[in-house]
Amino acid sequence: MPNIFVTADKMERTGRFIDTRFDLKNTDLGRTLYDEGHIEGAVFWDLNEDLSDLTKDEGRHPLPDKKQLQSLFEKSGLQYDDAIYIYDQGAAAFATRAWWILNYAGFKHAYVVNGGFEAMKDVGFSVTTEVPVFQKSTLDLQWNDDILVKRQDILHIIEGKRKATLIDARAADRYSGEFEPFDKVAGHIPTAKNYDWEQLRDGTKLVITSSILQKVPKDEEVVVYCGSGVTATPVYAILKEAGYDNLKIYMAGYSDWVNHHPIATGENQ
Repeated sequence: MPNIFVTADKMERTGRFIDTRFDLKNTDLGRTLYDEGHIEGAVFWDLNEDLSDLTKDEGRHPLPDKKQLQSLFEKSGLQYDDAIYIYDQGAAAFATRAWWILNYAGFKHAYVVNGGFEAMKDVGFSVTTEVPVFQKSTLDLQWNDDILVKRQDILHIIEGKRKATLIDARAADRYSGEFEPFDKVAGHIPTAKNYDWEQLRDGTKLVITSSILQKVPKDEEVVVYCGSGVTATPVYAILKEAGYDNLKIYMAGYSDWVNHHPIATGENQ
């Protein structure tokens, strides 16, 4: 099996399936699509309701706490030895967000379906409107705390107390400070390099590109962030697939940082 990404034609038909389709501009769309038809056996995880805790004040899509995540996994009936296949609409950031969270919780057999829902349909996976019911599981989770950093860790990187490369996964005009649709100040975290996650998109797939391999050093710690911890995850996942080992995410992201510390503007480093 691949490390992270799998194409629909290489998947085990006996695995567990998670539908993470979503639209940041139409937050009800994912649930609507699921209700209209999903892969048989798939449970639905909503970005806002399941993969974020919007009651927290840590950016726009705060990571749920461990107790909340464990409840989600157990409610979904997941086991550590399950082969778990996560799909979204293809070449999006929602399946990789769920994959990262499962990786954070210690699941070793979670995969992103490259090509998404339509690719699974095309190779003959059954589609249904029936919502599956799984027996609740009981998990003894082994959390992978090393892959998550907090605001204070970022400050240490900027101050030179911790050696790491910061990668900003947002669009170049948001990084440079020319445009900001969500946060109160445009710009980026000081010292960060920019790599727009959308450069990884090839049709409905996410692919390793030569440009990201050239941009991101492989011989030191790399911390990826975006606006709110969603679009950083495709960059993280692709780097992991490319063999990068020392990877972290600042999940709270720029939307957290901008409320507490100064920012930088200017061209891509």
